[in-house]
Amino acid sequence: MTNLARISGSLHRLTVRVCSASPLPFCRNNALYSHSFSESATTVRCFTRDSRYRSSNRHYASSAHKTVRIGCASGFWGDTATSVPQLIYGGKLDFLVFDYLSEITMSLLSAAKAKAPNMGYAPDFVLSLSPFIKDISKKGIRVVSNAGGVNPLACGAALQEVVQKAGLDLKVAVVTGDDLMPQKDSLTELRMPDSEGKKPLPKTVHSMNAYLGALPIKRCLDLGADIVVTRRCVDSAVVLGPLMHSVRLAGHLIECGAQATGGIFTDWHMVPDWDNMGFPVVECSADGSFTLSKPPNTGGLVSFGTVRYLLPDVTCDFSSVTITEIPDVDGGAVKVDGAKGSPPSADYKVCATYMDGFRATAVCPVGGLRAVEKARRTAQSIIKRTQRIFKQLGLEDYAEVNIQVLGAEDTYGPHAVDTSPREAVVWMAVHHKQKKALELFSREVAPAGTGMGEQKPQSPVLKPFFFLHPKVHIHVNGELVETHREAALEPSLAEGHDPSLRSEENSPTPTDLPSGPHTFRLDELAVETKGTPQTSVRVTARHPLYFPYLKKCLTAEVVEQYFQHLIRKDQTDLPSVIRYELPGIHGLNFILPNSLGGGGVASLRSDPQGKAYGQMLLDYKLRGLPDLKSLVD
Repeated sequence: MTNLARISGSLHRLTVRVCSASPLPFCRNNALYSHSFSESATTVRCFTRDSRYRSSNRHYASSAHKTVRIGCASGFWGDTATSVPQLIYGGKLDFLVFDYLSEITMSLLSAAKAKAPNMGYAPDFVLSLSPFIKDISKKGIRVVSNAGGVNPLACGAALQEVVQKAGLDLKVAVVTGDDLMPQKDSLTELRMPDSEGKKPLPKTVHSMNAYLGALPIKRCLDLGADIVVTRRCVDSAVVLGPLMHSVRLAGHLIECGAQATGGIFTDWHMVPDWDNMGFPVVECSADGSFTLSKPPNTGGLVSFGTVRYLLPDVTCDFSSVTITEIPDVDGGAVKVDGAKGSPPSADYKVCATYMDGFRATAVCPVGGLRAVEKARRTAQSIIKRTQRIFKQLGLEDYAEVNIQVLGAEDTYGPHAVDTSPREAVVWMAVHHKQKKALELFSREVAPAGTGMGEQKPQSPVLKPFFFLHPKVHIHVNGELVETHREAALEPSLAEGHDPSLRSEENSPTPTDLPSGPHTFRLDELAVETKGTPQTSVRVTARHPLYFPYLKKCLTAEVVEQYFQHLIRKDQTDLPSVIRYELPGIHGLNFILPNSLGGGGVASLRSDPQGKAYGQMLLDYKLRGLPDLKSLVD
């Protein structure tokens, strides 16, 4: 079942088809075997040098090990490369993982490949590994990354070149299968992930990628891969692959890199040594629990407050998760326990992007008295002038305009406090169906004062379109990416039921709590973490005794009212804000499905991913409370 094809010198490309329902492959006499192959298969490509033996220095984590140590060196494309030597030499790792992809990144990589066919992956990954590849091999560390983007084979070839130049015997595996563009014509009415309705695929679809799970990564590791490169997959899959027999939550906590070690902590002023921020390491046990720490002698902080977060591999219940701080560990460490898993749904979530015109952005600093007023008037004048020009030339009006004055707290809307600074920055972003109109806009921007500072070039607007698609219908060149065993699923799960979170409908809001004359800013009672899926904001009580008051006062309606200036209610049938409870960590998770103005590369806002939403919510005032501080003093 193994097909070897000579491609250059002593380099071979090994194509292995692995049925997801078959027993685990095994190695015998340095040849790769597997059992019960079928036409329903995962496609795994391994690049390997001709060799009769594996490096004697390499070791592989197995069920015989009591724990597995995994370090995450990247949380996004463009993350610092200083994490790699820190984790290699101080992390005592079994696996080193990198997470690079988001919807924005996939759009950028698609554009890069359109310009140069050998691009379309994250070159940072290759550059980060190159200087340390010999030590990675010597220490027996295996590497997993989704750096493949839209061109994983090119990424794999670049890595193999690095391996060859170093004179090493390492296997580089490439996973493909997420690209659904070949099926575009057969996809008509598509099921939405957040409702029962169906919608047609946009006519101008540009890309279409399924969020694959960890199983293909696991197969590569089973087959002896030393470095695994994937295309689009769920973020946590780069960790779940090595831990398929263990837990899932660990992947969510570390796949965003230093965010779990104090990078986005509410009490940021308590986090030391930002210049040498430690990256996260998880040590996972066979019972499903794990500890999260960072390499010694690095900056950052690991504590209860810094560690809080529908997967394709499992349906997770995080509601009973507990986090316990471990004393006397350099930089801090926590033990995470209590996650529960159920069989996954029968569908993959798919993210498609479609073309919707073009956008341009201009940014200009303004100083002096009445700086905010001057900045706003400048921007409004440019928009008014260009609209007049469009009319004269027979062009349509802008599809959308966004003017913000940074420094005037425009993002805070009615909650703004300081609206009269002497320094401000005007942010002017526009969206138009025709590129010609934005070229005119750019020319009219220049006369503003001595120039408008930074002008970002016109770029296509790629809007996201999410839908669900059955796993058994996702093919690559006629082969299934992953088989699905219907007998393993309960009907409620197969229909997309998600027991992972408890909504407030199933948990009564406390009504018998004492009141009082005190007012607290949310920041005094809780810490927050901004999440990326659907724009989520997670709030965790600073003390368990505060949690009932947070449940009572911080309802979905309250949060919706607070963010009403950012929410578009005409775009979806979903509630504007959905609240879920995480009682195990005394937390609340708020989903704001329609608050980003399109999100990613489509949004015209200065904060297109809503990264500041959590910090904004911390300013909310909870009134009519007793003296809560006395409860814990």
